[in-house]
Amino acid sequence: MKTINIDTIAVSNTQPMILCGGLNVLESRDLALKVAEHFATVCARLNIPYIFKASFDKANRSSVDSFRGLGLEKGLEILRDIKTSFGVPILTDIHQPDQATRVAEVADVLQIPAFLSRQTDLIIAAANTSAVINIKKAQFMSPNDIKWAATKCAQAGNERIMLCERGTCFGYNNLVVDMLGFDIMKQTHYPVIFDVTHALQKPGGESGVSAGRRQQLLSLARAGIAQKIAGLFLEAHPQPEQALCDGPCALPLHLLHPVLHELKTLDDLVKSSSNIEIH
Repeated sequence: MKTINIDTIAVSNTQPMILCGGLNVLESRDLALKVAEHFATVCARLNIPYIFKASFDKANRSSVDSFRGLGLEKGLEILRDIKTSFGVPILTDIHQPDQATRVAEVADVLQIPAFLSRQTDLIIAAANTSAVINIKKAQFMSPNDIKWAATKCAQAGNERIMLCERGTCFGYNNLVVDMLGFDIMKQTHYPVIFDVTHALQKPGGESGVSAGRRQQLLSLARAGIAQKIAGLFLEAHPQPEQALCDGPCALPLHLLHPVLHELKTLDDLVKSSSNIEIH
Protein backbone atom coordinates (compact mmCIF):
# COMPACT_ATOMS: atom_id res chain seq x y z
CA MET A 1 0.00 0.00 0.00
CA LYS A 2 1.22 3.48 -0.86
CA THR A 3 1.78 6.04 1.88
CA ILE A 4 1.02 9.67 1.06
CA ASN A 5 2.56 12.33 3.29
CA ILE A 6 0.55 15.48 3.97
CA ASP A 7 2.76 17.75 6.05
CA THR A 8 3.54 15.48 9.04
CA ILE A 9 0.58 13.16 8.42
CA ALA A 10 1.14 9.70 6.93
CA VAL A 11 -1.90 8.56 4.96
CA SER A 12 -2.24 4.88 4.08
CA ASN A 13 -4.82 2.12 4.22
CA THR A 14 -2.56 0.39 6.75
CA GLN A 15 -1.95 3.44 8.98
CA PRO A 16 -4.26 4.73 11.73
CA MET A 17 -7.25 6.62 10.36
CA ILE A 18 -6.99 10.26 9.44
CA LEU A 19 -9.85 12.76 9.35
CA CYS A 20 -10.63 15.30 6.64
CA GLY A 21 -13.25 17.35 8.40
CA GLY A 22 -14.87 20.73 8.71
CA LEU A 23 -17.60 22.61 6.88
CA ASN A 24 -19.31 21.88 3.61
CA VAL A 25 -18.90 25.49 2.51
CA LEU A 26 -17.35 28.58 4.06
CA GLU A 27 -20.23 30.65 5.41
CA SER A 28 -18.23 33.18 7.47
CA ARG A 29 -14.77 33.59 8.95
CA ASP A 30 -16.03 33.34 12.54
CA LEU A 31 -17.92 30.11 11.91
CA ALA A 32 -14.98 28.56 10.05
CA LEU A 33 -12.57 29.35 12.88
CA LYS A 34 -15.00 28.01 15.48
CA VAL A 35 -15.50 24.74 13.63
CA ALA A 36 -11.79 24.33 12.86
CA GLU A 37 -10.87 24.88 16.51
CA HIS A 38 -13.38 22.28 17.68
CA PHE A 39 -12.23 19.69 15.13
CA ALA A 40 -8.56 20.34 15.93
CA THR A 41 -9.15 20.07 19.69
CA VAL A 42 -11.17 16.84 19.47
CA CYS A 43 -8.75 15.20 17.04
CA ALA A 44 -5.75 16.12 19.20
CA ARG A 45 -7.49 14.61 22.23
CA LEU A 46 -8.21 11.39 20.34
CA ASN A 47 -4.84 11.29 18.53
CA ILE A 48 -6.45 11.41 15.09
CA PRO A 49 -4.34 13.14 12.40
CA TYR A 50 -6.48 16.01 11.14
CA ILE A 51 -6.90 17.97 7.88
CA PHE A 52 -9.34 20.89 7.79
CA LYS A 53 -11.84 20.83 4.92
CA ALA A 54 -14.13 23.55 3.56
CA SER A 55 -15.15 24.76 0.11
CA PHE A 56 -14.74 28.36 -1.01
CA ASP A 57 -17.28 27.74 -3.78
CA LYS A 58 -19.93 25.11 -4.41
CA ALA A 59 -20.26 25.18 -8.17
CA ASN A 60 -22.60 22.19 -8.37
CA ARG A 61 -25.62 23.32 -6.35
CA SER A 62 -29.03 21.99 -7.39
CA SER A 63 -30.59 25.45 -7.74
CA VAL A 64 -29.22 28.74 -9.08
CA ASP A 65 -30.64 30.36 -5.94
CA SER A 66 -28.59 28.20 -3.54
CA PHE A 67 -25.68 29.66 -1.55
CA ARG A 68 -22.36 28.92 -3.23
CA GLY A 69 -19.77 30.27 -0.81
CA LEU A 70 -17.52 33.25 -0.24
CA GLY A 71 -15.53 33.02 -3.46
CA LEU A 72 -11.90 32.32 -4.25
CA GLU A 73 -10.13 35.34 -2.73
CA LYS A 74 -12.09 35.58 0.53
CA GLY A 75 -12.17 31.82 0.85
CA LEU A 76 -8.41 31.39 0.50
CA GLU A 77 -7.86 34.18 3.01
CA ILE A 78 -9.94 32.31 5.60
CA LEU A 79 -8.32 28.96 4.81
CA ARG A 80 -4.89 30.55 5.23
CA ASP A 81 -5.95 31.96 8.62
CA ILE A 82 -7.08 28.51 9.76
CA LYS A 83 -3.85 26.90 8.60
CA THR A 84 -1.81 29.49 10.50
CA SER A 85 -3.98 29.59 13.63
CA PHE A 86 -4.26 25.84 14.20
CA GLY A 87 -1.26 24.42 12.35
CA VAL A 88 -3.37 21.99 10.31
CA PRO A 89 -3.19 21.08 6.62
CA ILE A 90 -5.99 22.33 4.37
CA LEU A 91 -8.20 20.48 1.87
CA THR A 92 -10.48 22.29 -0.57
CA ASP A 93 -12.00 21.56 -3.95
CA ILE A 94 -11.41 23.19 -7.30
CA HIS A 95 -13.80 23.31 -10.24
CA GLN A 96 -11.75 24.89 -13.02
CA PRO A 97 -8.20 24.16 -14.23
CA ASP A 98 -7.13 27.79 -13.80
CA GLN A 99 -7.87 27.61 -10.07
CA ALA A 100 -5.33 24.86 -9.35
CA THR A 101 -2.09 26.85 -9.03
CA ARG A 102 -3.69 29.66 -7.04
CA VAL A 103 -5.44 27.34 -4.60
CA ALA A 104 -2.36 25.15 -4.13
CA GLU A 105 -0.57 28.17 -2.66
CA VAL A 106 -2.76 27.66 0.42
CA ALA A 107 -4.23 24.16 0.28
CA ASP A 108 -2.18 21.03 0.93
CA VAL A 109 -4.82 18.84 -0.74
CA LEU A 110 -6.71 19.72 -3.91
CA GLN A 111 -9.99 17.87 -4.21
CA ILE A 112 -11.50 16.86 -7.55
CA PRO A 113 -15.30 16.93 -7.08
CA ALA A 114 -17.18 13.75 -7.87
CA PHE A 115 -19.10 15.25 -10.77
CA LEU A 116 -15.77 16.32 -12.31
CA SER A 117 -13.70 13.20 -11.72
CA ARG A 118 -13.56 12.43 -15.45
CA GLN A 119 -12.47 15.95 -16.42
CA THR A 120 -8.97 15.35 -17.76
CA ASP A 121 -7.89 19.00 -17.92
CA LEU A 122 -8.91 19.58 -14.30
CA ILE A 123 -7.07 16.51 -13.03
CA ILE A 124 -3.91 17.37 -14.96
CA ALA A 125 -3.96 20.98 -13.76
CA ALA A 126 -4.24 19.76 -10.17
CA ALA A 127 -1.51 17.16 -10.71
CA ASN A 128 0.86 19.85 -12.00
CA THR A 129 0.88 21.53 -8.57
CA SER A 130 2.79 20.28 -5.54
CA ALA A 131 -0.44 19.37 -3.73
CA VAL A 132 -1.85 15.98 -2.82
CA ILE A 133 -4.87 15.19 -5.01
CA ASN A 134 -8.06 13.75 -3.52
CA ILE A 135 -10.20 12.34 -6.32
CA LYS A 136 -13.82 11.73 -5.44
CA LYS A 137 -15.39 8.78 -7.23
CA ALA A 138 -18.34 9.99 -9.28
CA GLN A 139 -21.80 8.84 -8.28
CA PHE A 140 -22.09 7.16 -11.69
CA MET A 141 -18.64 5.53 -11.64
CA SER A 142 -17.86 1.95 -10.68
CA PRO A 143 -15.19 1.30 -8.04
CA ASN A 144 -13.00 -0.29 -10.72
CA ASP A 145 -13.15 2.76 -12.99
CA ILE A 146 -11.71 5.25 -10.48
CA LYS A 147 -8.27 3.87 -11.37
CA TRP A 148 -8.45 5.67 -14.73
CA ALA A 149 -8.81 9.04 -13.02
CA ALA A 150 -5.84 8.17 -10.82
CA THR A 151 -3.85 7.14 -13.90
CA LYS A 152 -4.40 10.58 -15.46
CA CYS A 153 -2.96 12.18 -12.35
CA ALA A 154 -0.01 9.77 -12.14
CA GLN A 155 0.88 10.14 -15.83
CA ALA A 156 0.95 13.90 -15.31
CA GLY A 157 3.73 13.28 -12.79
CA ASN A 158 1.87 13.32 -9.47
CA GLU A 159 1.31 10.06 -7.58
CA ARG A 160 0.37 11.78 -4.33
CA ILE A 161 -3.19 10.57 -4.76
CA MET A 162 -6.08 9.72 -2.44
CA LEU A 163 -9.29 8.13 -3.71
CA CYS A 164 -12.60 9.01 -2.10
CA GLU A 165 -15.82 7.01 -1.97
CA ARG A 166 -19.01 9.09 -1.67
CA GLY A 167 -21.83 6.78 -2.71
CA THR A 168 -23.34 5.59 -5.98
CA CYS A 169 -26.62 6.58 -7.64
CA PHE A 170 -29.38 4.10 -6.87
CA GLY A 171 -32.43 5.10 -8.86
CA TYR A 172 -33.52 8.70 -8.40
CA ASN A 173 -32.70 10.91 -5.39
CA ASN A 174 -30.81 8.16 -3.60
CA LEU A 175 -27.26 6.95 -3.02
CA VAL A 176 -25.93 3.66 -1.73
CA VAL A 177 -22.43 2.62 -0.67
CA ASP A 178 -21.15 -0.72 -1.94
CA MET A 179 -18.86 -2.02 0.80
CA LEU A 180 -17.24 -4.43 -1.67
CA GLY A 181 -16.10 -1.37 -3.61
CA PHE A 182 -13.60 -0.36 -0.95
CA ASP A 183 -11.46 -3.43 -1.57
CA ILE A 184 -11.64 -2.81 -5.33
CA MET A 185 -10.47 0.79 -4.87
CA LYS A 186 -7.71 -0.38 -2.52
CA GLN A 187 -6.32 -2.57 -5.30
CA THR A 188 -4.86 0.63 -6.78
CA HIS A 189 -2.73 0.76 -3.59
CA TYR A 190 -3.67 4.42 -3.09
CA PRO A 191 -5.15 5.54 0.23
CA VAL A 192 -8.95 5.35 0.25
CA ILE A 193 -11.03 7.93 2.11
CA PHE A 194 -14.74 7.52 2.87
CA ASP A 195 -16.89 10.63 2.54
CA VAL A 196 -19.64 9.51 4.85
CA THR A 197 -21.31 12.93 4.81
CA HIS A 198 -22.14 13.05 1.11
CA ALA A 199 -22.94 9.34 0.98
CA LEU A 200 -25.91 10.26 3.19
CA GLN A 201 -27.33 12.62 0.56
CA LYS A 202 -30.63 12.25 -1.23
CA PRO A 203 -29.58 14.37 -4.22
CA GLY A 204 -32.19 16.89 -5.27
CA GLY A 205 -34.62 15.20 -2.92
CA GLU A 206 -36.21 18.37 -1.54
CA SER A 207 -37.41 20.37 -4.55
CA GLY A 208 -34.21 22.09 -5.65
CA VAL A 209 -32.00 21.15 -2.70
CA SER A 210 -30.54 17.86 -1.53
CA ALA A 211 -32.06 16.03 1.40
CA GLY A 212 -30.04 13.83 3.74
CA ARG A 213 -30.02 11.15 6.43
CA ARG A 214 -27.68 12.33 9.17
CA GLN A 215 -29.39 10.00 11.64
CA GLN A 216 -27.67 7.11 9.87
CA LEU A 217 -24.21 8.69 9.81
CA LEU A 218 -22.69 6.51 12.50
CA SER A 219 -24.04 3.27 11.05
CA LEU A 220 -22.58 4.07 7.64
CA ALA A 221 -19.28 5.35 9.06
CA ARG A 222 -18.82 2.18 11.12
CA ALA A 223 -19.27 0.04 8.03
CA GLY A 224 -16.74 2.07 6.04
CA ILE A 225 -14.08 2.18 8.75
CA ALA A 226 -14.42 -1.58 9.18
CA GLN A 227 -13.00 -1.99 5.64
CA LYS A 228 -9.47 -0.98 6.76
CA ILE A 229 -9.29 2.27 4.85
CA ALA A 230 -7.06 5.31 5.27
CA GLY A 231 -9.60 7.62 6.82
CA LEU A 232 -12.86 9.47 6.94
CA PHE A 233 -14.26 12.62 5.38
CA LEU A 234 -16.81 14.26 7.67
CA GLU A 235 -18.63 17.59 7.78
CA ALA A 236 -20.20 19.11 10.88
CA HIS A 237 -22.07 22.28 11.78
CA PRO A 238 -23.06 23.87 15.12
CA GLN A 239 -26.65 24.18 13.85
CA PRO A 240 -27.19 21.83 10.89
CA GLU A 241 -30.76 23.05 10.37
CA GLN A 242 -29.37 26.51 9.61
CA ALA A 243 -26.42 25.40 7.47
CA LEU A 244 -26.31 27.04 4.05
CA CYS A 245 -25.41 23.79 2.26
CA ASP A 246 -26.08 20.10 2.99
CA GLY A 247 -27.35 20.67 6.51
CA PRO A 248 -29.41 17.43 6.44
CA CYS A 249 -26.15 15.44 6.08
CA ALA A 250 -24.01 17.39 8.57
CA LEU A 251 -23.14 16.02 11.99
CA PRO A 252 -24.14 18.32 14.88
CA LEU A 253 -20.81 19.70 16.04
CA HIS A 254 -21.34 18.82 19.71
CA LEU A 255 -21.46 15.11 18.79
CA LEU A 256 -18.04 15.13 17.11
CA HIS A 257 -16.10 13.73 20.09
CA PRO A 258 -18.31 10.70 20.87
CA VAL A 259 -18.68 9.82 17.18
CA LEU A 260 -14.94 10.01 16.47
CA HIS A 261 -14.12 8.18 19.70
CA GLU A 262 -16.21 5.21 18.58
CA LEU A 263 -14.82 5.24 15.04
CA LYS A 264 -11.22 5.56 16.23
CA THR A 265 -11.75 2.58 18.54
CA LEU A 266 -13.12 0.55 15.64
CA ASP A 267 -10.25 1.59 13.34
CA ASP A 268 -7.69 0.55 15.95
CA LEU A 269 -9.40 -2.81 16.31
CA VAL A 270 -9.64 -3.75 12.64
CA LYS A 271 -6.11 -2.60 11.84
CA SER A 272 -4.70 -4.62 14.73
CA SER A 273 -6.10 -7.83 13.25
CA SER A 274 -4.24 -10.00 10.79
CA ASN A 275 -4.89 -9.80 7.05
CA ILE A 276 -6.72 -12.99 6.13
CA GLU A 277 -6.81 -13.73 2.42
CA ILE A 278 -9.57 -15.90 1.01
CA HIS A 279 -9.04 -17.35 -2.46
